[in-house]
Amino acid sequence: MNSNLKPMLFTCIKGYSKEQLIKDVISGIIVAVIALPLSIALALASGVGPEQGLYTAIVAGFLISFFGGSTVQIAGPTAAFATIVANIVLTDGMDGLIVATVMAGILLIIMGFCKLGVLIKFIPYTITTGFTAGIAVTILVGQFKDFFGVTYMNGEKPIETMDKLKAFFNNSSTINWSAVLVGIICLAVLIIWPKINKVIPGSLIALIVGIVMVKVVGLKVNTIGDLYEISNSLPSFKLPSISAGMIKGEFSNAFTIAILAAIESLLSCVVADGMVNSKHRSNQELIAQGIGNIGSALFGGIPATGAIARTAANIKNGGRTPIAGMVHSITLVVILVVLMPYAAWIPMPTIAAILFQVAYNMCQWKPFVTLVKEAPKSDIIVLVITFVLTIVFDLVMAIEWGMIVACILFIKRMSEETKISGWTYQEEHEEFVDDLRPVAKEIRVYEINGPLFFGVSDMIADNITVKDYTKCLVIRMRAVPAIDATALKALNSLADICDKKGITLVFSHVNDQPRSMMEKAGFINRIGEQNFQPKIDDALDRAEQIIKG
Repeated sequence: MNSNLKPMLFTCIKGYSKEQLIKDVISGIIVAVIALPLSIALALASGVGPEQGLYTAIVAGFLISFFGGSTVQIAGPTAAFATIVANIVLTDGMDGLIVATVMAGILLIIMGFCKLGVLIKFIPYTITTGFTAGIAVTILVGQFKDFFGVTYMNGEKPIETMDKLKAFFNNSSTINWSAVLVGIICLAVLIIWPKINKVIPGSLIALIVGIVMVKVVGLKVNTIGDLYEISNSLPSFKLPSISAGMIKGEFSNAFTIAILAAIESLLSCVVADGMVNSKHRSNQELIAQGIGNIGSALFGGIPATGAIARTAANIKNGGRTPIAGMVHSITLVVILVVLMPYAAWIPMPTIAAILFQVAYNMCQWKPFVTLVKEAPKSDIIVLVITFVLTIVFDLVMAIEWGMIVACILFIKRMSEETKISGWTYQEEHEEFVDDLRPVAKEIRVYEINGPLFFGVSDMIADNITVKDYTKCLVIRMRAVPAIDATALKALNSLADICDKKGITLVFSHVNDQPRSMMEKAGFINRIGEQNFQPKIDDALDRAEQIIKG
């Protein structure tokens, strides 16, 4: 088996010690306690029931740890998917979500087997920062209703972020101040508690405080039980109703889920590698993400990916092998069966407060501000476009247009780096530069610096000119690392002009990629092997032979 396509568990299990087992078990239990409130909160933000969040952490978490390419990755529901999932559920129902998630899982497995893990690095940092910050804003806006206890009239259920914001302000007269009080106090607990105790997660304490305020103090606030049916049943296998139309309709959603899962999971792996000085297997991780998402969807869960915060918590508590992630999932099974009925008591403003903190932690406002201050204008344009489109429209459009604009601006930037300059001759210049090799006027020399591709191919015709007395044209290409078909066509056009005028083309120092391209296209045979010289002096010697001949 290719080591890059081998689950890390099989590697870690060799020489596995009792001491590490104890550390992994303890870490897995702690991470499960951290994952409990987050899984419930993210499930509700995704428009599904609270148990769906636990199903995701249990099934996907176990499968991704078992098959994964990282030693410490913890997987489960994450905030990045919340808006996407909520939109799919509202428009296409749970069947649509299952189909989209299974298709995304298949795409991830294909990406892994095709060894496309390395391609994720070609997605610009500005795009990932932009859509991550945009998702944070959409989560924040989506929780205004529950945090302020607002009631939407006529059963209004807005989908888009801007529609949610509009609906909130239109119904702001129905604010429940008891809900605001619960939300503010729970938010304060989330901020202050980690400074007091770093072992017990603040989100768990916030849940307890919120329940006490509602059940003991008696504040009139909506709870999970008021809005959702609670079940402590174990995940069960379910096949959706599938049609060709549904598969076609869900493909764009599946593609978005797959790309987002790949990006977030591999970013989490990179962060984890830095913390434990290890190296993950990116392609195997993609396969594991695919298996985990298929399993999650078919057993009642939602899309999952590697969770950076939970992975970091695993590392800090001593987890060093995939066993910790598997223990985390098993622990959540026990919690689901024993404690899930009590989730009905959790106030909705408490869930909103937890998601406010999640949004803040993921918004990356510091990198965002730094990019705006220090990055080139082209990067700032991509960042802002991705950010705004994520909020105003959706993640699919944001990534598509972000990549399109990034590519266009990259091509423009690269085209500005390519220069074509001609040597200056004595009769064309007031002063003779005597440290350069004298060249006969019948020989014209041009140097090309930078890649030759479709964005600059017109420069060949625009900048390379010949005189009536020119007999030989020397093209120096030592600074040309690569060439594409469009630029090669432009060189062929230049060769046509030279043929008509009786001018011989000579090339100097053609690098490996351009030379290989020219050879395959028959360009070297056309010009003549003898007219391709390794150095400029050799090329000039050849040119002098030609004009003397």
